[in-house]
Amino acid sequence: MHVQEWLDTVPPVAVYAVVALVIGLESLGIPLPGEIVLVSAALMSSQHTGVNPLVLGICATAGAVIGDSIGYAIGRRGGRPLLARLGAKFPKHFGPGHVATAERSFEKWGMWAVFFGRFIALLRIFAGPLAGVLHMPYWKFLIANVLGGICWAGGTTAVVYYVGMVAEDWLKRFSYFGLAAAVLVGVVSMLLVKRRAKKAEAERTEPEAEPVGAAD
Repeated sequence: MHVQEWLDTVPPVAVYAVVALVIGLESLGIPLPGEIVLVSAALMSSQHTGVNPLVLGICATAGAVIGDSIGYAIGRRGGRPLLARLGAKFPKHFGPGHVATAERSFEKWGMWAVFFGRFIALLRIFAGPLAGVLHMPYWKFLIANVLGGICWAGGTTAVVYYVGMVAEDWLKRFSYFGLAAAVLVGVVSMLLVKRRAKKAEAERTEPEAEPVGAAD
């Protein structure tokens, strides 16, 4: 079952909880489709399903910040052996190449790696645990974590919500245009058929008039 189809079957409160939980677990370091779940829920909020986009954005932000903070604590305590164990269990996400890429990003950008890592799938999983492993000062991590969570979760929710609203309005207008076009095509087709019928009838009557002229 598709993510949005499943979310459609649960009440709004459960949607908020699922979004916060999935994003939190992903931020903690578990490879989960947090962004897909958030986008699906934000799209639901634009379709008058009872899901409030503001509450959704707050829950997503809370999940991101709390998950990253827990990941930081786990990474700080577990150290590099933790990355080795994760690499053995999830080689596609925590393989040596992925870890090396993330480490280079942290060494080069520091706090900004945590902030912008929220917008990149690979770093979104790595940010918390790796910041702990590399012993980044927690106050720096927390600032980047909170700002990144607000911008990513809140921004994604707002953008998808407004895009969904605009798309819905456009589709409604398009349906009206489609109806008008269908009526216009029907009228034009009817006129063409009548014109052809009159032309065919005129062609049939012409041969009947010729013998009268010949008799004269």
